[in-house]
Amino acid sequence: MTHLDIELQRLKAETIKMWTLVNLQLNKGKISLLKLDKDLAREVILSERRVNAFELKLDRDCENIFALFNPVAVDLRFVLAVLKINNNLERTGDIVEGIAKFVLNVDHTFDKQVLELTRAVEMYLAANNMMETVLEAFDKEDTSLARTVFQQDELVDEINVNANKIVAEYIRSHPDNVEEALYLLSIIRKLERVGDQAKNMAEEIIFYIEAKVLKHRSKVEKSK
Repeated sequence: MTHLDIELQRLKAETIKMWTLVNLQLNKGKISLLKLDKDLAREVILSERRVNAFELKLDRDCENIFALFNPVAVDLRFVLAVLKINNNLERTGDIVEGIAKFVLNVDHTFDKQVLELTRAVEMYLAANNMMETVLEAFDKEDTSLARTVFQQDELVDEINVNANKIVAEYIRSHPDNVEEALYLLSIIRKLERVGDQAKNMAEEIIFYIEAKVLKHRSKVEKSK
């Protein structure tokens, strides 16, 4: 095994550590939302500093590999993919931090009716699953698994598209819960962005393994 191979293995291991932390953050955000656990929400906000520290470290590691080893072919694609995945993970951490801040601003648990009508919990579970799936695909270098994320995202998009009308109708019949409903709509928007980050990472996995660029292609093309 060459020195470059060792460094690439280390880079992959560190990326998986960061990914695992972000996925844990996402799950904690869901629990804090459903149980209105403000202590857990504060924990999510504080842990975002660790995500930011990981991002800086991975950036430096990638820069060092470029400078010292001048990687080519699949090794080059791998480091380029990690750079972009690193950015996607940091953005996901920011999104979850935003959800936690909404939880801190809410005075009582979300109305079960609006949660059911908007399918917010179902959406959160789908976003969680997408992030877990792309992590597994990255670890196993499985592009078939990565492609399933594009199909999973259809549910997230569907819930997001329908949210405006559902929340508007809820507000008309529950004028005392306007603020709560708007917070939930904002959370739904953030979960849609989590889905986008997961899709971006799936594209990067396929890029480095198959040397295929999927950006700006349709979902049907990406799934092939």
